[in-house]
Amino acid sequence: MGDFTFTFRRVLNPVPVDLIRMSQTSLDDDELFGEMASEMRGDVEEALGAARDSLPEADAVWETDADNVLGVLNGLRSALDVGDAEDHLRDAKKAFVMGERADAFEDAEELEEQIETVEELVASIEEAHDQVGDLASTVPELRSTLEDAHEAADGDGDDGDDDE
Repeated sequence: MGDFTFTFRRVLNPVPVDLIRMSQTSLDDDELFGEMASEMRGDVEEALGAARDSLPEADAVWETDADNVLGVLNGLRSALDVGDAEDHLRDAKKAFVMGERADAFEDAEELEEQIETVEELVASIEEAHDQVGDLASTVPELRSTLEDAHEAADGDGDDGDDDE
């Protein structure tokens, strides 16, 4: 028999293997990015929900069982504690910044508005807490000063009656 030789020639222009791998990787990356974006949005929403849940209840700020002004102020100051809301808000902001930089949110403005709303509410509650704390410190001092003033007036009145 005769010699047979096989030669392999490119008959078709196949897609280079690197391009196939890159395309598949790109598809996997897009899928992973989509999952990551969804998870980041969930993280932001979850942290915002936790921040809102940590805020004081409206009734706790409004209702009281105190017998005097100082008791009311101390109860109000306690009710105006934001608890873990600041920590949860910080977590929401971190997740939002990461997602925003990655351009992972289709509605970043909406999430940013929600964060700002909770942030403003926390700031308002903290400001009220500080004001009530200042007032709670001032009221006992004021009471003591008023008592001293009335005792002095009563003492002056007694001296004035003796002279007549």
